Amino acid sequence: MQFIKPDININFIGKRTLAFIFSIVMVLISIGSLVLHGGPNLGIDFQGGTLIQVKFPAPVTIKDIKTGLNSVGLGQSSVQQFGELHDNEYLIRTDGSVMTTEGFSIDVQKALDAETGSQAEIRRVEMVGPQVGQDLREKALFAMFYALLFITIYISGRFEFKWLLSGVVAVALIGAVYLFTLFHVSIPFLIVAALIVTIILFWFLELKYAMGAIVALIHDVTITVGLFSIFDKEFTLAIIAALLTIIGYSLNDTIIVFDRIRENLRKYHKNPLEVVLNRSINETLSRTILTSATTLIVVVALFVLGGGIIHDFAFALIVGIAVGTYSSIFVASPILLAWQGKQIKKNR
Repeated sequence: MQFIKPDININFIGKRTLAFIFSIVMVLISIGSLVLHGGPNLGIDFQGGTLIQVKFPAPVTIKDIKTGLNSVGLGQSSVQQFGELHDNEYLIRTDGSVMTTEGFSIDVQKALDAETGSQAEIRRVEMVGPQVGQDLREKALFAMFYALLFITIYISGRFEFKWLLSGVVAVALIGAVYLFTLFHVSIPFLIVAALIVTIILFWFLELKYAMGAIVALIHDVTITVGLFSIFDKEFTLAIIAALLTIIGYSLNDTIIVFDRIRENLRKYHKNPLEVVLNRSINETLSRTILTSATTLIVVVALFVLGGGIIHDFAFALIVGIAVGTYSSIFVASPILLAWQGKQIKKNR
């Protein structure tokens, strides 16, 4: 199915400078927001603590809820509205892990009933210890790093037939990261440093397709996490799942474009690279837009109708799909053109 004419010729590559400026600004805003907020707003999955979701049949005030919590030793908890205003649902969070014994929910319910004058319904209680939260946080970072690294091995092997070279680089990076973890180096700092080293190595080893893919994926993840920071949304295990989904989705788009570029480089080898890249993007544009649009319809339906529990997950996917489609066209492909500039300087 094609709703875009096959002979369309939009000059995407000609707009690469504006696209790069836009991407750099978005990435800097995302990083700036993370710095200002002291990192992402971690949920109890990564930070540890206790989460209580409570629902009332009628409107109550947060002040009354806090007063009721004070009587059961939870006076320092944060309380925020959850879902729509008319739902009368609230999330209660404590920094410390509370022993949620069998009678805990009943005690909290009675205290809230007495103070608010409304019958509270305890919908869920979750508790994560601080050490468990730290372990989950580190494993989540490693999961994203290894996903990016193994994806680049696949890209190098498929498009450049450099399985061995990219494999050696990946093994060396994994070994270095493991070694530094033994010296208790900060995991977030270590992962960022490893990704920067990966990009530098790909540049000097001339793994151009792998570099285009990993830069686009880092671009997508950074902007998605940055928007979560800007809107002060919680970062949980569900969001890690969303980010890994975004990585896979964005890679699929990038591979479609790269496949057509490789075919057209053989077919139109006498044409300038800029013309071949632009032609390839235009030829795959219909498929790219159709895939993104149909996926977005489902994710938007989840966002609107899925309820508060899945709201942030759906939001991450919406942002990731939009940014991933953009990066496949305006980030991954133009990097191949930057490579040609490097080769011309090298041959002079």
